[in-house]
Amino acid sequence: MARSAGASDLGGYLDIVCDFLFYAAVVFGFVLAAPENRLPGAFLLFSFIGTGSSFLAFAALAARRGIETSIRGAKSLYYLGGLTEGTETIALFSAACLFPAAFGALAWIFGAACWLTTLARVLEAKRLLTPPRA
Repeated sequence: MARSAGASDLGGYLDIVCDFLFYAAVVFGFVLAAPENRLPGAFLLFSFIGTGSSFLAFAALAARRGIETSIRGAKSLYYLGGLTEGTETIALFSAACLFPAAFGALAWIFGAACWLTTLARVLEAKRLLTPPRA
């Protein structure tokens, strides 16, 4: 819908909010479905906090500083990419739905990949937000 009507601040906001609520809801569903999913599910949610906060905090600072990019197409906010983004997350959930017994292993692996994304974003933020030395 948003693409046909054009980008807007509200659309960008709702896109991110709904993405992360959906991600958490899917993990929560797997945790409710089987007790053995509790620890890997908690780790995955913890990892999503890293990717989400590193993405959103940078977007807020980029907006305040007037930092823009169109590398990943026109977006409502600065899109600091990473190893684990929307497509990869949907692929994870698809695999977990097809092979529910593998949820635990998939959650541990994907959670670790999320931490690589978080680390890469923190390092990129440091590079972009640190004033050049005189």
